[in-house]
Amino acid sequence: MNYKICILSDSDSWINLSIVDLVDYWIKHGFQVKLVHKQEDILAGDFCFILGCTQILKESTLKKNKHNLVVHESKLPHGKGWSPLSWQILEGKNIITISLFEAEMSVDSGVIYIQEDMRFEGHELVYELRKIQLTHTINLCKQFVSNYPAVVQNPIKQRGRETFYPKRTPADSILDINSSILNQFNLLRIVDNKKFPAYFEINGCRYKIRIDKVEINI
Repeated sequence: MNYKICILSDSDSWINLSIVDLVDYWIKHGFQVKLVHKQEDILAGDFCFILGCTQILKESTLKKNKHNLVVHESKLPHGKGWSPLSWQILEGKNIITISLFEAEMSVDSGVIYIQEDMRFEGHELVYELRKIQLTHTINLCKQFVSNYPAVVQNPIKQRGRETFYPKRTPADSILDINSSILNQFNLLRIVDNKKFPAYFEINGCRYKIRIDKVEINI
């Protein structure tokens, strides 16, 4: 089947460099694929994958494709909203569900087609967390296309109590100077050294902290 596939992501999303590999993979399999960064540029077709995207799609946009698919790092309906992976790392979780579901007008509320667990060891920094997230994201997208249309025959309706994560801001990266590094290590794991660096304030001044992982030579 010569599927027409569109991928929508924000132009400044960290995921873009790796989405190119997914585009190339599908093109090699004979599919028509286009990567866009504005919903107005979405073409009519079979599937639109919404990855690394903060845009809320209009109803008219959703009608352009047979399926509009979102990948979200939580066991829906728990953990709807923003940056679910980061918030759950802050909660101390090392097993986090990732879901591929149908986009609807109500955010993060569509039926679920595929779920699997991401496993972490508790030491990964943000770039390592993203690498694992990306691997699972691409795997879910490939699974959906490879197993279509069987994959949509038994959709899972979201059930249970909804919870929502708020949008993270630079202020969420502040460190408590009266707390230990151990108590704040999970926060240090998810800060972005460039966009949202960790920082602390003391004596009327603000200080940024960069965190990197280095090898221990024994």
